Amino acid sequence: MSFAKLEFFNPFSRSIKDRAVYNMLIKALRSGEIDGTNVLYEATSGNVGISIAALSAVFGLKFRAYIPKPTPKTTELLIKVFGAEVVRTNFDTIDKKFVEFVKLEARRDKALNLNQFENDANFEAHYYGTARELEEQLRSIDKIPEIIIAGIGTSGHIAGISKYFKERYETKIIGVVPAKGETIPGIKRLETRPKWFFKVEVDEVVEVTAREAFEGILKVARSDGLLIGMSSGAVVKAYEKVRPEGTTVLIFPDDGFKYGEIFEMLLGEAQGKISSRTSQLQGS
Repeated sequence: MSFAKLEFFNPFSRSIKDRAVYNMLIKALRSGEIDGTNVLYEATSGNVGISIAALSAVFGLKFRAYIPKPTPKTTELLIKVFGAEVVRTNFDTIDKKFVEFVKLEARRDKALNLNQFENDANFEAHYYGTARELEEQLRSIDKIPEIIIAGIGTSGHIAGISKYFKERYETKIIGVVPAKGETIPGIKRLETRPKWFFKVEVDEVVEVTAREAFEGILKVARSDGLLIGMSSGAVVKAYEKVRPEGTTVLIFPDDGFKYGEIFEMLLGEAQGKISSRTSQLQGS
């Protein structure tokens, strides 16, 4: 039996990132790191930027998001709607160089960089929050999680979930990353050395292409009427590749409404292949 945890019901960014961002902000506020005059700087390619922008509006803070060059225009617009500033950089992806660049920018301008990639409040949000909530949800229907499949980005949520369930059950944890040379928003390859991944036990890692992730999106959309995001589609495809037996939970980090530009491109590619194949058949 399989279930999906729909993290797009979080209110600010419609993603799992609300959990980490809220925890990072609250801890910074309580510790005095944020005194009301700070500007927040963050490297982000999507949901974290939207979430910080929304919560900055709530707390009366200023926020500047640094985004990679390929970030969808929709993401930039959503961040700006909340009143935040967006700096579109020349970086192709968020790597260690990008993170260090934003750290230096924050230091120069005396801004606060929450740094989702190294801030333990990210991991803690999922160990104490997401994982415990999932356990309660499964217990309510008398289920024990035998397999959990989750994407690997900063590694905050897969690591928090892994540590929590490995301490209590014999749960198998399966991580999902992009195939070599592929880009899928929200997840990254292990070569980026995500901080918490290497501190916990993950039993298996499955590679997925962007095309396969999109196939996962289409399958769920056309069978269940849910529009899920790219990393969620990757999780669906990993599930199909592994075909696990037992009570399985798929973590869907966000929905698909931010990814219109990517969907348009992938649909165009698919239609192009269909047209090409039709022409070949007609020619023969």
